[in-house]
Formats: sequence, C-alpha cells, structure tokens
Amino acid sequence: MSTDTAPAAIAVKQSPGQAFARAFAADPGRAEVSFDYTITEAHEPTKDRPRLTVRNLLKVRPTDDVARFWTESRPTADEQKAVRGSDVRREAAFRFGMGEAGVHPIRAWVQIPNGLADDPDALATFLDYRLLVRLATAENLALTNALLDHPEIARLPYDTDYVTAVLTACDEVEQSGATPHAMIINPNDYYHRLVGRNGLLADLAAGNGMKISRNRWISPGSALVGDISVAARLLDARHSVIRVAEPPPGTFARPGVAVCAEVYEGVAVHLPGLFYLVTPAS
Repeated sequence: MSTDTAPAAIAVKQSPGQAFARAFAADPGRAEVSFDYTITEAHEPTKDRPRLTVRNLLKVRPTDDVARFWTESRPTADEQKAVRGSDVRREAAFRFGMGEAGVHPIRAWVQIPNGLADDPDALATFLDYRLLVRLATAENLALTNALLDHPEIARLPYDTDYVTAVLTACDEVEQSGATPHAMIINPNDYYHRLVGRNGLLADLAAGNGMKISRNRWISPGSALVGDISVAARLLDARHSVIRVAEPPPGTFARPGVAVCAEVYEGVAVHLPGLFYLVTPAS
C-alpha cells in the first residue's frame, strides 16, 4: 500500500556531484551513477535563500509505475441541482471516480568545461550547483505544466485588477469547503503586484498558511490558486541517474562532454475542483 508523505530533506553521505565525480574519474567516457532517491530533494544550493518550488507544495506518493487513484470532479449543472444542499456545499455534488497517472523522465543537461575534471572536488561542486539547479528547473516546469494542463481545472478570466482576481479565486476554493493554501505565480506578478501591497502577503500567510511558488512557467497576469496539498499528489519513483550521454540536437551550441541528470515523476490530481486558474480576460 502506498503512503502519502510530506516532502522531506534527504540525508546523504556524499552529494550527487561527489558520487558522479568519483565515477567520472574512473571512467570518463561511460560514467553513470544511480541513486535510490530523487536527487532534487537533496538539492541545497539555495538553502540559505529559500524559494518554494511546486514540489514543495505537494505531498508525495511513491510509485514506480502507473498509479490509479480516487477522484472527485465538478458536477454538471443538472447533477448539482439533483443533490440536496449543493447550493451551499458545492462539494456535496462532486462526482466520484477513478483516475490514472504515471511517472515520466525529467532531464537536465550540462557540459563539463575543459580542464574542470582535473579537479574532482571542483567538478562535484559544479554538478551540485549547476546540474541540480537545471534539474530542479526542469522539474518545476514539468510539475507546473502537469497541473496547468489538467482539463478539469476551472478558468477564472478577469477584467478587474490582478489582486482582486486572486482573492476571488481564494474565495471560490473556500466555497468548495477547502482552504486556498498555495499559489503558483509568475515572478513579475509577485514583485510588481503583490509585494508591498498593504500587508497582503502577510495577511494570506497568517489566515491561510499561504505558500507561493513563483516560476516562469505560468504566464504573467495568471495565477493557479488551490488547496494543492489536498487536491494533488506528486508521484515519485524515488530513482535518479546522472550519466555521461549524447545530448539531443539543440541542447548545446558547442560540442563537449555532456552530462545528463534524470528523475522520474508525475502528478495525480484527485480534486480538480479545488483549483482555479486566474487569467486575464481576452
């Protein structure tokens, strides 16, 4: 039986970069190291300046295959009318069902600069700080798109101001019996529309425990608001690989020794009715 868990720091005896640097010194042409955990969890270059990723918003369900899971989806208008009390308890009319999702490879690449491999410690630091940063970025992109592309997440177009639209989405989540505890927004909106707005961020943190993941994968002017830790799960195979490999065309502008890092993840959306995507009206 699988168990949902909160994201947790991974204690390792040596960093992913150190493990690969040792393998690369032994066999530069075919170096490959496998890990029995997801190496983005061990990623700590930004530990002294914390910034939430989408991974940090989700509870984890370990799985190495396709996962089947329960769902509750928004009803049709006729179905909602047929359920007593659903005018004030929207969730009473949610439709019960089953869903299916699997894990997929998420990859990132770097090239080893000429001469760096002569210093294994410097190579390890480079991989821990640059390859894992790129992998965390690729992971953030994949998880954000998995949520944004879900067909049952409601859109809330707005022609008012951004803050009013975000707060409207928070209200919609609570009208379904949940708590809007997390948002995914573009950094431009975070710094230009939310920071310094009469204590708005402090109010949301105090009242909702609001967590904000800011990333470039959601369009400026939009926001995904929801009870994310309740409504979705991160499917995590708990397996990672770092290896020397031939990169796909277009990965780099110049030839060189390429290293790929790979994790295997997916997203299961149990309650799409607890998400709202705020978007500017066209």
